[in-house]
Amino acid sequence: MHALATTVVGSYPQPDWLIDREKLAGRLPPRVPARELWRVDEAWLEEAQDDATVLAVRDMEEAGIDIVTDGEIRRESYSNRFANALEGLDLDEPGTALDRTGHPNPVPKVVGPIRRAHQVQVRDAEFLRALRSRPIRVTVPGPFTMSQQAQNDHYPDLRTLALAYAQAVNEELHDLVAAGADVVQIDEPYLQARPDDAREYALEAIERAFDGVAGTKALHTCFGYAAIVHEKPNGYPFLAELDSCPADEISIEAAQPRLDPSILEQLPSKRVILGVLDLDDMEVETAEIVADRIRAALGHIDADRLMVGPDCGMKYLPREVARGKLRALVEGAGIVRAEL
Repeated sequence: MHALATTVVGSYPQPDWLIDREKLAGRLPPRVPARELWRVDEAWLEEAQDDATVLAVRDMEEAGIDIVTDGEIRRESYSNRFANALEGLDLDEPGTALDRTGHPNPVPKVVGPIRRAHQVQVRDAEFLRALRSRPIRVTVPGPFTMSQQAQNDHYPDLRTLALAYAQAVNEELHDLVAAGADVVQIDEPYLQARPDDAREYALEAIERAFDGVAGTKALHTCFGYAAIVHEKPNGYPFLAELDSCPADEISIEAAQPRLDPSILEQLPSKRVILGVLDLDDMEVETAEIVADRIRAALGHIDADRLMVGPDCGMKYLPREVARGKLRALVEGAGIVRAEL
């Protein structure tokens, strides 16, 4: 992989014919199943999701993205597809937990041992692998974040719950690598929302999740979807700690919060995927703006350890805006790569 490789970090806009985007945008990200968001009848939904995945991957490839995802087209949110497929939950009577915005949100209610009884996203990975010969990234919600997005009515404490989630994630990651995923990524935005809890048990859960997993391991952390969280801090309360975790790549949001690039010095041993696309701004960046953000980062990290992408999942953007931003990402990275 060349220096300043480009990647997406997760989701891509779903078509209006597939999901009710207005309804999706008008609520907090779903933590429990939200079937009412889909516009397609259950009988045809998988086929429709497959077709929309083909379109999403084509957009990424036409933009020239080096490492693509499946756009998380089959998901209502980044986390709820996996989180609600596990055993040990009462799906009929959800629990409640405070979202990072401070609002109560229905969440999985844990009433028994968390277990992964079957593969959850392996077919998704196989479908993406069959579409593409170049590198693919597959994302799974991280164990710390899932423990924070649940009502724990079974385990003695959240640490024990997180470690149970970590075991389920670990089993899934092993199967995803076997299915052809080049990069397996866990999404851990709640490291920043709940840094005190994170310091107590997040690293232990992350280590268990990645235990024995082959291939490239990545961890994404951020301050939440731009569509939901508009005011963001300009620093990470839990970042330097991640330099000791087993992930090879750490993906961080940096464009919307206007992050001081010196923060990259907190991750001296990792490859960093730097967010250089502001997903709160519906204006498409020029390639030169992207290039400037990359140049600023290169004062604090070597080019061979820097990858570039959007801040976060692009789910809530209009598709034309997402497409334009990915083109700017690739062109901006190309400008700086030529200067190296």
